[in-house]
Amino acid sequence: MGSPFKGDILEGQVALVTGGGSGIGYEITRQLGLHGASVAIMGRRRQVLDAAVLAFSKEGIKAIGLEGDVRNQEDARRVIEATVNHFGRLDILVNGAAGNFLASPEDLSPKGLRTVVDIDALGTYTMSYEALKYLKKGGPGRDPSKGGSIINISATLHYGASWYQLNVAAAKAAVDSMTRNLALEWGTDFDIRVNAIAPGPIGDTPGMRKLAPQEMGPTLKDEAPVFKTGEKIDIANAALYLSSEAGKYVNGMVMVVDGGSWLYRPRFIKKEEVKNLSRVVEQRVRKTNVGAPSSKL
Repeated sequence: MGSPFKGDILEGQVALVTGGGSGIGYEITRQLGLHGASVAIMGRRRQVLDAAVLAFSKEGIKAIGLEGDVRNQEDARRVIEATVNHFGRLDILVNGAAGNFLASPEDLSPKGLRTVVDIDALGTYTMSYEALKYLKKGGPGRDPSKGGSIINISATLHYGASWYQLNVAAAKAAVDSMTRNLALEWGTDFDIRVNAIAPGPIGDTPGMRKLAPQEMGPTLKDEAPVFKTGEKIDIANAALYLSSEAGKYVNGMVMVVDGGSWLYRPRFIKKEEVKNLSRVVEQRVRKTNVGAPSSKL
């Protein structure tokens, strides 16, 4: 199946994707590259970066891999500068680096919580902060009247409450808040669009294998029949939309891409019982209205 987007929608643009060497980040990077962008990926494992860059190059994508930790401001500055030095500019920053693990609150140490918050929330802000001078209108290699785009990868876990996920729920709530605040302030002052994507459960990803092992699949589906496993391309297509001219009027939005899974609530009454209850109510209303005086104009 071909892409729903034109192949040149990002022609001439440069994107940096943190966590772009594997999982969702890999596919986002790949699709940005296949649609015309030159891409840089940032991660902590050189072997993963090299393998991803080699795969991208075989598809004709201009790509480089840069080692660094999003929590470290010096790393963030160095990687962003290296991207600009190599490609001449920066147009799109995708903050995809994330940490996660299952833990009950009583078993989650403050250090464990801090690790996830530092990667997801602090890392997102650190990368955005260091990228500002290159993404703002008039930045190096940029049109003086047009800024770039930031896409943060969020989640839906904090929309209610999620078992064993206090760590990432807290971190992603912060990411959503930063997305809106940066969209307001940097959109106004620097013409930078800042949006987020909140993926649902995506199959064949490290996160899915860690958080929902194969043997848990039937249990999840039994408890939540609306549960649908998405594909990495679903999230990549959302990133293409938000980073292209198609999404040029979208700013400060958290786009949920989960097939409606976050809306699920267990039925408190069976559908047949609802129908029977409705019939009873209708019959009562009819009896009440029998013999009632008609209104006159």
